[in-house]
Amino acid sequence: MSLIQWDDKPRRDGATRDGGLERAAAILGAFDAAHRELTLAALVVRCGLPRSTTHRIADHLLRLGWLEKPGDCYRIGNRLFEIASLAPIRLELREAVLPFLQDLHHAAKTTVQLGVLDSTQILVVEKITGHRPMPLLSQVGGMIPAYCSALGRAILAYSSPETIETALAEPLPARTPRTLTSRVAILRELTAVPERGWATEREEGNVGISCVAAPIFGPLGEVAAALSVTGPSQLMRADRIGPAVRMAAAAASRAYTSRPRSQSH
Repeated sequence: MSLIQWDDKPRRDGATRDGGLERAAAILGAFDAAHRELTLAALVVRCGLPRSTTHRIADHLLRLGWLEKPGDCYRIGNRLFEIASLAPIRLELREAVLPFLQDLHHAAKTTVQLGVLDSTQILVVEKITGHRPMPLLSQVGGMIPAYCSALGRAILAYSSPETIETALAEPLPARTPRTLTSRVAILRELTAVPERGWATEREEGNVGISCVAAPIFGPLGEVAAALSVTGPSQLMRADRIGPAVRMAAAAASRAYTSRPRSQSH
């Protein structure tokens, strides 16, 4: 018998109840960078499912290795990490770009990040902090808004009008007093990126922290990701760090483009 016995039973109206995977996704989705371990009570609150359902499905996920429970708290299991590591974004993009992130970190001596666009958000794929971590920044796997991040602007500047429209269609709340929330102002920033080769963000996500990012392109010339240098505003002079970020992104693009693609069998 399969370990996963979801409630996929015929309902009285004859329809098939296929919400088991959605419930499992709700439980897994309850975890994020700020909630890495959750008690059952906290898991119930965050996933929005009944306690009995949460407990039953979490127990299945434990047996599958998708969750772990070393004590009183649940956390993401190693098996899920192993599966996630096979995704092209991790296996191909990260491995191709990582050497250039390391070089950039060595030169800049501050935090460097790799991110990809996920709808209106930037998913942080890799991050190197060294001995000067900045706890305010998102962790690997975390999300940051595209409209007010240098990573997001570096990607949006080379994206389709439809992608830009989606990213700027939502309400654009101010995260700090310096956040650009005007669509016109953000579009002006995007227009400036191709000419100089990098995007900037000065204290728009976190007070006292600024960022410079440049795009990474894929085999077909499409924008695939962006890498960035982030640090204290007083140390982040875009005219100095920008060329280095642009060069690192260009080298990363060449490496990513020339990398053999995974073949399906």
